[in-house]
Amino acid sequence: MVKLGRTIKLRLYPDTNQANQFLAMNHEYQRLANLVSQWIFDHEFQLSWLKINHHLYKIFRQESVLNSQMVQSVFRTVVARYKTVQKQMKQHPYRYKNEENKWVQVSKDLTWLVKPIQFHRPQADLVRQSNYSFVDKMRQISITTLGKRTKLGFTDKGFEKYFTEDWKLGTAKLVHNRGKWFLHIGITKEVSDFNSKDNPQIVGIDRGLRFLATAFDSEGKTLFFDGQKVLRKRKKFLKVRRQLQSKNTTSAKRKLKQLAQRENRWMTDVNHRLAKTLVTAYGSHTLFVLEDLTNVTFNIDDLPKALRNNHRSWSFFQLESFLTYKAQAIQSAVVKVNPAFTSQRCPKCGLVEKANRHHDTHEYWCSQCQYRCNDDRLGAMNIEMLGQDWLNGVKHPKIKKLTTAG
Repeated sequence: MVKLGRTIKLRLYPDTNQANQFLAMNHEYQRLANLVSQWIFDHEFQLSWLKINHHLYKIFRQESVLNSQMVQSVFRTVVARYKTVQKQMKQHPYRYKNEENKWVQVSKDLTWLVKPIQFHRPQADLVRQSNYSFVDKMRQISITTLGKRTKLGFTDKGFEKYFTEDWKLGTAKLVHNRGKWFLHIGITKEVSDFNSKDNPQIVGIDRGLRFLATAFDSEGKTLFFDGQKVLRKRKKFLKVRRQLQSKNTTSAKRKLKQLAQRENRWMTDVNHRLAKTLVTAYGSHTLFVLEDLTNVTFNIDDLPKALRNNHRSWSFFQLESFLTYKAQAIQSAVVKVNPAFTSQRCPKCGLVEKANRHHDTHEYWCSQCQYRCNDDRLGAMNIEMLGQDWLNGVKHPKIKKLTTAG
């Protein structure tokens, strides 16, 4: 069994008094979170909940109006944030060139932080039953405040099914955004896991910009997902961003922030729809194979100038994460393989030659066996082959460079 995770978003409708209570609680929660973060930073990044609780619990209970459950919630929230940053730092080591002009990687940990993690937005994490619960036959929600609990109405449009199926409600986050109040609730559900011995179909996926995704399956069929419309819209965003940056006014900076938020929402929607389309097209018991792009720096010298910014900033990892959790829901899985030579290897004779790929015509033409193919399709074919190796028991499948057929 595997545990699925989702987040449902409820719109809350507090009156003026309730809104003021929520705002005061969020500010107090934020204040304590920053104090805990400073303590962790000053004490060699001790992330043990027991040690933090031992040193800070009594102090907070004496000086803060937050109740016991909320104080404990502050500890868990700050520790979770540090652990997330710790994981991200491990995934992105420091790279530099040594005296021999060779790249050297140095792993990073929390000691690389020059200041404690800051909680800039007022927030509050609420524990199920202890800090929030549904009452009056699911028509109202009861939420803890700095005083007594308060009841208010809510809407769950688009998320109704999660209250009727076998989903378990977890910790919720009270969010204030543009004058509106929301409750983001984490939910989980256990489903059957992917079975690699159940003869799954294999789909190799090559991610890019001209085609957002090119998928090649074990039956030899290929799907192309055109990215030209996305590129045109990104160029428009880039043009507006440059115009605003050149003005350098307070108003322009505010609009730049709004533009970035709008672009991020649009990118997220594109990746969500693409991941959903892939999962729907191939169905359950499918092994989706992607290149592991962690720490990969793209060579943009061969790309047109208009595409270079897009290659740096497009969120390939976001598509990967969306596809992963959507695949788990239908007993499928995502595996990552080494990207070395996936765009240079001939799938027929095995020759690896960089010059065989022609960026100007988007074609691969093998100089040895004369095999010709779309270059994005070729990448997906090689990725699918590595997926087959993984399914056969190879833990870290990788293409070996061959300069002659073999």
